[in-house]
Amino acid sequence: MTTRNPRTILLVPHTYRAGNITAAARASELLTEAGIEVRLLDQQKMGPVGDEPALKALERVEEGPEAAAGCELVLVLGGDGTFLRAASFAHAQDVPVLGINLGHVGFLAEWEQESMEEAIGRVIDRTYRIEDRMTIDVTLLDSEDNVLGCGWALNEASIENVNRTKVMDATLEVDLRPVSTFGCDGVLISTPTGSTAYAFAAGGPVMWPEVEALLVVPNNAHALFTKPLVVSPRSTVAIESESNTEEANVVLDGFRSLEMPPGSRVEIVRGRRPVRWVRLDDHPFTDRLVHKFQLPVSGWRGPANK
Repeated sequence: MTTRNPRTILLVPHTYRAGNITAAARASELLTEAGIEVRLLDQQKMGPVGDEPALKALERVEEGPEAAAGCELVLVLGGDGTFLRAASFAHAQDVPVLGINLGHVGFLAEWEQESMEEAIGRVIDRTYRIEDRMTIDVTLLDSEDNVLGCGWALNEASIENVNRTKVMDATLEVDLRPVSTFGCDGVLISTPTGSTAYAFAAGGPVMWPEVEALLVVPNNAHALFTKPLVVSPRSTVAIESESNTEEANVVLDGFRSLEMPPGSRVEIVRGRRPVRWVRLDDHPFTDRLVHKFQLPVSGWRGPANK
């Protein structure tokens, strides 16, 4: 007779609001009552957690690539920033991630707070599906092609000038061929998932998640040809900085970064490992876009025969 390992879920709540802590406690109660072990991510501000008995009793794990080891999925309660951090733990272990929005827009979350109990019920019953979301892999090289650092991102790699009083001189390259040289505040290379985030704010287009492509958006570039580019997912996008330009940072998903010295080069390719994304319904991305951005659609009639 074999003994099955218990189901385990890593719970990653945003812990800076009392209401979030209450929601996290309720989520842990529902999962525990269903016989599922809950592991709580130990974060910087955990003081309020001690006021909730349901959370205080949980096993805590430190942030890092092993946080979700052995877990069925990672459950995120918070906004997009919390989701992106939690996705890094899920990505490291190749397990799915599910977001419940407790923030503002929460574009990356699957459902909203008012549907949290139903969402957890789907998790308990395993009535959810998983889709892969494209990522990017990033390699930073010096002028002699020595590797200075590596990383990955779900949303975007943002190459950002450190000295905001000056411009960064950079050359954009696609598939080993130069495209344009310009002075700029930086350059964004985004996935379709990230196209609704920083890249969108910088003037890039929205890409549906089913589209497989890389989005390149120069940020405040001083040149004629600086429009966003959509390139093949099989392409290699590179940004080279001039040896006499300013230092830059390569910021990955807004919270991981690599220092980019003058004269170095960043190469971005499609990620080898996607993020496994929990889906609870079949609503199209169009509906999510309209809902999250509160787009006006009051005059829409739709096809007469549908």
